[in-house]
Amino acid sequence: MTESIVAQNVRRLCEARGTRHSFIAKQAGYNTQQLSNKLTGRSPINDKDILKLSKALGVTPNELLTQGAGK
Repeated sequence: MTESIVAQNVRRLCEARGTRHSFIAKQAGYNTQQLSNKLTGRSPINDKDILKLSKALGVTPNELLTQGAGK
């Protein structure tokens, strides 16, 4: 299964900032397992998730949806 662009960008932003997924999960209103499921494709990422994740990461939704954003 191919990792979604949103998942790639969330992982990249967390790594670049030294932020743990558990922190982003809490900020977005998820538990760590829920976020993990979304990032691994076990649970779909919908438009509401993109809004929550972008807010938690302090980026625009477009930054999560753009391949290679912020490199």
